Amino acid sequence: MQTVRSSAFAQAQGGAAQEGGPAQTFSFFLPLLLVFGIFYFLIIRPQQKQAKKHQEMLKGIEKGQQVITVGGIHGKVVGVADNILTLEIADNVKIKVERSGVQALKGEPKGEGKGE
Repeated sequence: MQTVRSSAFAQAQGGAAQEGGPAQTFSFFLPLLLVFGIFYFLIIRPQQKQAKKHQEMLKGIEKGQQVITVGGIHGKVVGVADNILTLEIADNVKIKVERSGVQALKGEPKGEGKGE
């Protein structure tokens, strides 16, 4: 495929020898690099920030906070171990869930930047 492109390009030049080989190769990759850069800043970077914020939220869970699990269970944290949280989901009904199973804190503001 590259040889066909090179031949077609050489013919378009009138059969003259190619000059500036490395610079010309770079010009072929420039649009690809620009697309990757845009992709990184619009998709990958925000996703990394969101994952980091979620990890910090999981580390900061304390006894007495209201949480929502990935499965949609709402409960109050009544016990905290290393990676296990004990949630009270009703009167005298307690369940144990993995810390990573918590999706959000209940009552946490959805938007950022308020009051900052």
